[in-house]
Amino acid sequence: MSGSSLYQESLYYLSSYGTHLALVSFLMRHDNMKDALQHLLSKECPEEVFLEGVLQPSLERGRLGMLQGLLETLDPGLEVCSRYLLSSCQLLQRRGHFHTLYQLQQFMMDHVRAAMTCIRFFTHGVVSYVQLGDQRRWLVRAKEHLRTYLQEQQGTRTNSTNRKRSSANCFRKKMSSSDVSRHMNTIELQLEVTRFLHHCETSSSTLALTPSVSSSPPTLFGPSAMKIDVACKVMLGGKNIEEGFGIAYRVIQDFQLEALTVYVRAGQRLVRQRQYRAVRQLLKCVGESGTATKNDCDVIVLSCVSIADKGPTDVSYR
Repeated sequence: MSGSSLYQESLYYLSSYGTHLALVSFLMRHDNMKDALQHLLSKECPEEVFLEGVLQPSLERGRLGMLQGLLETLDPGLEVCSRYLLSSCQLLQRRGHFHTLYQLQQFMMDHVRAAMTCIRFFTHGVVSYVQLGDQRRWLVRAKEHLRTYLQEQQGTRTNSTNRKRSSANCFRKKMSSSDVSRHMNTIELQLEVTRFLHHCETSSSTLALTPSVSSSPPTLFGPSAMKIDVACKVMLGGKNIEEGFGIAYRVIQDFQLEALTVYVRAGQRLVRQRQYRAVRQLLKCVGESGTATKNDCDVIVLSCVSIADKGPTDVSYR
């Protein structure tokens, strides 16, 4: 029996008596990805068949690009295969294969989730703002994804025709225009913070050391407590208080942080490091900010005095 006859006979028996996974795996082993996908889509096979029978061998053989091309040919709107793509993204995220996940998110034109993955690339595994400075390209990409998403949303509202993959939008992450704009502003401010602190750390021009409670540097993508850490770090990051106060003040205003908490923490840090002249400069900047009261300045002074009274051996670093 010839190889072709054996192949056809095997295909017949698998089609008649085999499972979907057995047939799809057989087709993939014989480099017939197109037929495997056509069977999956026409028979509406479970997601597990796609993940185990198609995605896994495609990744192992470096054929994700080929898989994407065939899916787009067989299902131009990605409506039918959307559940397979979402399951693939979930699997890749669980396994920590974020670069492959990002490639798939770009193929799906899922710009909001792609932006989130870029932000993860920016923050993952870094221990200083020197390293974050080298990762700034990921923030730029995240911002580009969100800008593209906004443009597509505006295009959808103004022109209901000629919308690329319009009916496939159901599987992409949705976000209101106001939320997207807010996230873009956060990214822009984080870029400014990163440029400033990267310069300070590489030039060793930091006024006062600000140890982080975690092993990774604080960013504006964390909770309010982390944003307060960012504001303090920026305020104390330059050669003097004035150099970083403007950016720190924007962080406080943009995220509606408790300004007094930031000022008190910064003042206490300066006292611990005996930067008394800088404390006076801090009080001057706070007074000129236009939002602080005389009582606020009194609270800052009293908190600094209480730290100074403890003496260098009694100072608590909590």
